[in-house]
This record gives sequence, C-alpha cells and structure tokens, in this order.
Amino acid sequence: MRNKILVLDIDGTLTNSEKSISPETKKGLLMIQERGHTIILASGRPSPGMMRYAEELSLEKYGGYLLSFNGARIINCRTGDIVYQQTLPQFILPKIYRFAKENDCGLITYCGDYVVSGTRMDEYIELEARINNMPVREVDDFLHFINFEVNKCLMTAPPEKAEKLTAMLQEKFDGILSIYRSEPFFIEIMPKNIDKASSLSRMLKTVGLKQEDVICCGDGYNDVTMVAYAGIGVAMANAREEVKAVADYITRSNDEDGLVDVIDKFIL
Repeated sequence: MRNKILVLDIDGTLTNSEKSISPETKKGLLMIQERGHTIILASGRPSPGMMRYAEELSLEKYGGYLLSFNGARIINCRTGDIVYQQTLPQFILPKIYRFAKENDCGLITYCGDYVVSGTRMDEYIELEARINNMPVREVDDFLHFINFEVNKCLMTAPPEKAEKLTAMLQEKFDGILSIYRSEPFFIEIMPKNIDKASSLSRMLKTVGLKQEDVICCGDGYNDVTMVAYAGIGVAMANAREEVKAVADYITRSNDEDGLVDVIDKFIL
C-alpha cells in the first residue's frame, strides 16, 4: 500500500475540547509517521498558532507541513521554507476596514507573533488570541500600521450577525476575495480562490503527491472543501452538518480519539 497523506484540521479535529492532543491520538500520529506516512496540519490559524502542535507531533523530524491561514501559506516543517503563499491585494484593505467600521464588527490580522486589532476588542478577538497564544496589539490607525503583506484578515461578530455579514461580504467582493466562516463567529477574509482544498491541490502537485492518497479530516465550515476534495474525506462526529454532508466517513468525536479510528481503518 502506498504511503498516505493525512491532512488534519486542528481545533475540533486534532485537539480535544481542552485544545490538547490526547495521548492515544498523539501515539497513533507519531507511529504512522515512523512508517513513512505524511501529516499536514491545515488550519485557519496563523502559522505561529500552529507551531506547538507541529513540535508536539515532530513534523520537522518527519517532514510534515503546515497549511496555515486556510491555505494562504504552506510551510515545509523540515526546511522551514514557504512552499506556497498568497496575500490580500493592498487596495482591498481600506474597503474591508470601512465595512467593519460601518457594521460594528471586529477586524484583525496578524503580524509576526501577535494579533493586530483595528477595531474595538470583543470576546471573539480575545478568543482568537488565546487559542493561538498570541498577544493582541490594538492600533489606532489600522490602515497606516498595515504596511506589510497580509495572508488573511478575520472579522468577528455574534453568530447570527456573522452569518448575515458573510453573505453581504460575499456579494460585495464576489470574484475578488474568498470569504467564508470557520466558526459561527469568525469570518475569514482570504485572497481569491484560497481555501484548504485549492491550496492543498497546488501543494500536492509541487511535491509530487497524489490526491487519491490524501485523507482529510475536519469539523468546521472551512473544512468542507478539503473533506470533499480528499481521496477519503472524514468528518468528526462533532462536525458541522455541512462537513458531514460531503464526507465519505464519519468518525468518533475529537473527545473520543476519532483520529485513532481513522488511522486504524484507513492507514493501518
């Protein structure tokens, strides 16, 4: 049997409700890497917010990859090289900022190891910073401060409002940006045609791996494309119904070592 590529979302998939990798899941993931299989962590998180899990799973040693910002940046963990990257067009940032101010929602991006907030703080921005273990830097002049290339922006709002704002943004920036929710309260503002599946496809061609050997596991809205794309698409039991609808298999939940089930069934 050919070696497999196991692509894992982090929150709600790789990690349990405590945001940690369980001992059994970690044991299984290390074992399959010892046997030559490849792990890719694919998340909407910024790269620094993924590093603790990359280190815990020894991705540098085994040649794994980080697909961060929903695929706007892909890093080879062994070399540290950026395999693929896309950024938001600069002319878009003022439009996004104005939309956030007019609709009273949160707006952040990322600079190095910290989160940059261009609006008032809310509980969702605080959650994003806490999840990634990155401090927040609140800036008075967001547009002046952002003088660097941006892989993604994140808007935040209560779930019902976020659903409406997402539809408004998709209509406003149709054909210019990729916009979707990762959580009910997180709106991902991405470069055009960037999602986990499209970036994964580009990466596989670059490194000579095959789609049919890919197993993608996820639970959130932003995992739908990669679960549908995979040779074997897996939804966690705790996944959104949209993910389950496109999955080939539904495994146990992230609190029940669902990935161990995937390893046993599809890799071992």
